[in-house]
Amino acid sequence: MDQDASAGPGRPPSAFTYASFRIYWMARFLNGFATQIVSVAVGWQIYDETRNAFLLGLVGLVQFAPAIVFVLVTGTVADRYNRRAVMGLTIALEALSVAALAAFWIWHAARAGAQGNVWPVFVILTLFGVARAFLTPAVQSLAANIVPRESFANAVAWNSSAMQASFTIGPAVGGLLYGLSSNVPYAVAFVLFAAAAVLTRFIPKPAQKTTSDPRSIETMLAGFRYIRNNPIVLGAISLDMFAVLLGGATALLPVYARDILEVGPWGLGFLRSAAGIGALVMVVWLVRNPIPDHAGKVMFASVAIFGVAIVVFGLSTTLWISLPALFVMGAADMVSVNVRSTLIQLATPDDLRGRVTAVNSVFIGASNEVGEFRAGTMAALIGAVPAVVVGGVGALAITALWTRLFPALYHTRKLT
Repeated sequence: MDQDASAGPGRPPSAFTYASFRIYWMARFLNGFATQIVSVAVGWQIYDETRNAFLLGLVGLVQFAPAIVFVLVTGTVADRYNRRAVMGLTIALEALSVAALAAFWIWHAARAGAQGNVWPVFVILTLFGVARAFLTPAVQSLAANIVPRESFANAVAWNSSAMQASFTIGPAVGGLLYGLSSNVPYAVAFVLFAAAAVLTRFIPKPAQKTTSDPRSIETMLAGFRYIRNNPIVLGAISLDMFAVLLGGATALLPVYARDILEVGPWGLGFLRSAAGIGALVMVVWLVRNPIPDHAGKVMFASVAIFGVAIVVFGLSTTLWISLPALFVMGAADMVSVNVRSTLIQLATPDDLRGRVTAVNSVFIGASNEVGEFRAGTMAALIGAVPAVVVGGVGALAITALWTRLFPALYHTRKLT
């Protein structure tokens, strides 16, 4: 581990002062940036081709399904093998998936008779989802191996900044690139994925405590047992999952951009970026001003604000109301993410961290991808606006219910 960090009296060194963490952070940023570019391009292209909101929800579902199917394997791989190597290989697989997407759309455009036949996209996105399923436990667990424990809470905030910076810049760039040509986003994303994969090779091989437990179903289920036996962690994960599952509206942004707000692909990019900007602003605040006390109450309040912002966005018919609503939504969600991530990572032994993270990634995936599927399905049945508003109200209801189901989480004070 690097020893080039320094800190003021009484303060642990920032994770970003470690060279290995800086390389790791940049690889995560480039990977997230490329993922967001692809997400915007695929969403717009499928809706433009089919005008089917249900298929927008399916885009998220097929990417999330591998995380469920392989949940007992992905975490075990991260705990048994070199996490840095797993990170590099899975990012390379993402790059290959993007190349396949570009090849399909080029072939699709050349065959006028194939209009509307987009099922190969979902096959490729499933492969992309497999790569993400194995990447997530490895990349999240790796952070704890390259910074000292006293700097880990700061590393969580910095990692969130990488994710949110990519969420902020990626969608806007994706929309602009798509405006130039439908093939350009995939070419740029491929280059970014390739660069991220190469960067992982420059991360010094970290010390990692690998599991020595025999390969068995009991070993693979260890992550589930850990979460089940920790009600505070279980409450934090499930609150975030159900609130975002009900309140998520990302899948419907192409519908809002085209049919409700009428702002086109460039507007879609800004809509996708607004929540990321709000989250990024909150990350900067949390890096400098960690939650000092009453973390549980702060978390519940942030989820309630998230629900209100979703309702406002759902009812809005003007871009200048929709953008601030999404900004507030992203900022509020980031508070919940920060509390949950810190609680989980600090409390988990290193040789179990991959399996616990794999289970947590399923919860995160459920709150995002399955939430998008929920939104797309409801939009197809009752319309986009009712689907978003009902989801926001549901998030508020979940917040109220969870204060009774998980009182220990609600009364949690310190994130230590």
